[in-house]
Amino acid sequence: MRETVAAQLLRLNSEFYQTLAVPFSQTRARLQPGIVRAVGGLRPEAAVLDLGCGPGSLARELARRGHTGRYFGVDASEPLLAEARRKSLPPNFAFSQADITRPLWEESLGQPFDAVFAFAVLHHIPGLELRARLARAVRRTLAPGGEVTLSTWSFLGSDRLRSRIQPWEAIGLTREDVDPGDYLLDWRRGGTGLRYVHHFDQTELRNLAQDAGFEVIESWRSDGEGGRLGLYQRWASVADRNGRGP
Repeated sequence: MRETVAAQLLRLNSEFYQTLAVPFSQTRARLQPGIVRAVGGLRPEAAVLDLGCGPGSLARELARRGHTGRYFGVDASEPLLAEARRKSLPPNFAFSQADITRPLWEESLGQPFDAVFAFAVLHHIPGLELRARLARAVRRTLAPGGEVTLSTWSFLGSDRLRSRIQPWEAIGLTREDVDPGDYLLDWRRGGTGLRYVHHFDQTELRNLAQDAGFEVIESWRSDGEGGRLGLYQRWASVADRNGRGP
């Protein structure tokens, strides 16, 4: 994918989450079942990095559970972060604005994290190069023994969601400008908008993990119609698993 096209798609998604933050947040009042499963075994004292934290849904759930470790939520959208900060949370919970598609975003995070969560994030990152750079950066944020859990949107498994796919010409692009698996989806709640989304399968996610120095230690499907619209994976550093540290 050309850099100019990737930049255009990033701007498209940024505009969406700036202008439609409130109606989007209203659809995230409850955690998806796959996320509930993903955090089920989280140690209360674990240091948590929540990438693409949005309106703070995961933070509120962890606070409800009495999480005592450091929680740090990161998102590029200030309106979504404003929604997150409206909730009363313990002092060990914090949020910050950051664009994780830019180089070296992770350098300001401070101490490493035991658990990194990136729910519904990766499918908004256009191009293999950007996704690979992000995966390597995430690996650098992990403490020894830390793990990454992520999810991507399997929207092609729903006829209703497939009907929301729009032609690339709607934003001045063609199918030849984007990569296989790239789609343009519309939004119809509380306003209208368009988002770039990449559709992953397990093999593509596994290859991304391996190229960034991770081992996939668990994969599962959950959420939505028939419990199949979310693809989840849990990653651990290969070097760490081999006892050499991250």
